[in-house]
Amino acid sequence: MTLPITSRPTINMHDCCLDFFATIKEEFLTSTIMAEQAQRQGIGALLQWNALLISFALFVTLAILGTITAKNDWTNIGILIVLIIIALALLITSADFFVEGAKGLARRAGMAEVVIGLTIVSIGTSLPEILVTATASATSGNDPALMDLAVGNIYGSVLVQITLVLGIVVAFKPLEIRPAWLRRDGLLMLMSVVILTALLWEGEELSRIEGGILVLIYGLYITWLLSDTDKIREDEQQAVDGVKKADFSWTGTAYFVMVVIGLTLAVYSANQLVKYACEIAYQLNVPHAIVGSTMSGLGTSLPELTVAMVAVRKSQGVAIGTLIGSNITDPLLSIGIAALVSPISLTEGSYDLTMYLIIPATLLGVSLCLTMMWTGFKFSRWEGSILITFYVLFIISLELQRQGYIVL
Repeated sequence: MTLPITSRPTINMHDCCLDFFATIKEEFLTSTIMAEQAQRQGIGALLQWNALLISFALFVTLAILGTITAKNDWTNIGILIVLIIIALALLITSADFFVEGAKGLARRAGMAEVVIGLTIVSIGTSLPEILVTATASATSGNDPALMDLAVGNIYGSVLVQITLVLGIVVAFKPLEIRPAWLRRDGLLMLMSVVILTALLWEGEELSRIEGGILVLIYGLYITWLLSDTDKIREDEQQAVDGVKKADFSWTGTAYFVMVVIGLTLAVYSANQLVKYACEIAYQLNVPHAIVGSTMSGLGTSLPELTVAMVAVRKSQGVAIGTLIGSNITDPLLSIGIAALVSPISLTEGSYDLTMYLIIPATLLGVSLCLTMMWTGFKFSRWEGSILITFYVLFIISLELQRQGYIVL
């Protein structure tokens, strides 16, 4: 009996080679990616970054010169201008750190670009306003005129951000405006200023209860904004080239370090800038309300300007969200915290100036900005020039009032 001959399975050498090289290629790519991640995302690389080293050098220089100036009681305007320039340079570099870190962390959490600007960045850049108003409120027992500085700082910050800062940003790069941003955040920005004005007008002061109400309104707004982030992100994906899926070049720890360092240096440099700018204003014998609405308001708004200028190259959502978000934060959270520290009221000498010039100019500036946003949902360069001109006219009006040409 013959046994059937079983055929041996044939081995396809070509397929085996392809599988072998595919495996090798996969292993190589995986190891390469891991190596790139280890090289690009390491915290050590962040600490050796030239931008970080420059920021630390500016910080040390500003701290040493500031200490020497204070110790020797130097009040020369030329020296103060040099310190302001150094503080401004530090503010710009630290703002870049903060933007990168905050965006990296928020993107990893799946937040929409505009939500990043309205929450993390806007609160961070509003810390100078919070610190200035809270400090002025806490120390107003010795000098009641510091209340004028606190109120003037809030309205001055809102006005300078929505006119001068936004005008400069738009002159640098025209911005597209989403209708959803206006309906959700633009109107709330206007209402925040209106509510604060109504409370000041009605009782001629801001009590602790009213300050608590302002803080509560802001807390509810942030809670709602964070709970609605998925819908906001979907709207962005439909209309603004989608949410960028960034190639994260740093680890979460590195992004967190960026936020901490950037925010710390930004707050420090902004406070130093305000301190030296106010010293110049005091030497020129300028009233507290004008110092608050101009020098202090402009100084505390420099983080918004630098962050918006940096962000506009990378994310219009963060740029717009920073400015609108800060103008919601300031009249609600910043002044609300100050009122919780100590009730706020205007002195008789600055009441008319604040109520009949500074506040109406702020309301008119916010309304003008929102009107431009609604027309075509785009900010052009000529509209930015109009906003800058508006702020210049406001400064001229303050000077004319101080010289006695305008009587309130």
